[in-house]
Amino acid sequence: MTEQIQAGCEGWDAQGSGDRASTTVVLFHGFTANPTGVNPIARPLNDAGYAVRVVRFPGHGSTVNDFRRTRYDDWKQAGTQAVEAAAAASGKVVIVGHSMGATVGLDIASSRGDVAGIAVINPLVQERSDPLAKAAPMLQWVLPLLPRDLAGLPTSDIAKPNVEESAYGVVPSKASVSLLKQLPRLRSQLLDLTVPVLVLTSPQDHTVGPHNSDILAELLGSDDVTRVACARSYHVPQIDWDADLVIDSIVGFVEKVHAA
Repeated sequence: MTEQIQAGCEGWDAQGSGDRASTTVVLFHGFTANPTGVNPIARPLNDAGYAVRVVRFPGHGSTVNDFRRTRYDDWKQAGTQAVEAAAAASGKVVIVGHSMGATVGLDIASSRGDVAGIAVINPLVQERSDPLAKAAPMLQWVLPLLPRDLAGLPTSDIAKPNVEESAYGVVPSKASVSLLKQLPRLRSQLLDLTVPVLVLTSPQDHTVGPHNSDILAELLGSDDVTRVACARSYHVPQIDWDADLVIDSIVGFVEKVHAA
């Protein structure tokens, strides 16, 4: 499928420098978003010497028509290919994922042996319990596209004034349901995830409830789990008031994994 990728929304990669070039950080953006959502993390990591691969999931950063033809398996395949390429090119691989990108990252990291650590920002691991979410499997056949607010995704979930996330204004129902269907399986395999994990959580997240991070921490098989609260930010703290905290925490986490 040929996609009409929007300018600035492309995936990209960059080589590292010095000793840290032996570690590659693979970054995954969120649902309806695109690489611009994780670029503020990727660039400081690369400046610190790490190789980086920023993944653009199929259908994202393109057009809604492209997006509505994609499913969770397409996004996971793109993420897996990036991790495999990184593992072949460097000594260590660390995943960084935001929201749905964290879900995909956890799925990959818990089912493979070539990921040395993972940092997640407001990860989605639990289905919503509201009536609309419960009706989603049926509604997908009646309402193929939903406005963000009606789908439970606020148009803006950033506390800092005059800052916007580049994301679609509508949500393809079938693509959304394909993600939700994977969550029970993901939770069942989190015990297999034993590498170091960094969990960054916004207590005032209106898109992915902060209880998702609590559930994740309880289910992980890792005995090296670090939690950081982004108390001043909403769903996208890497471009919100806590951007410096997010970047410093992730750079420090990657350094710990690199040096181990």
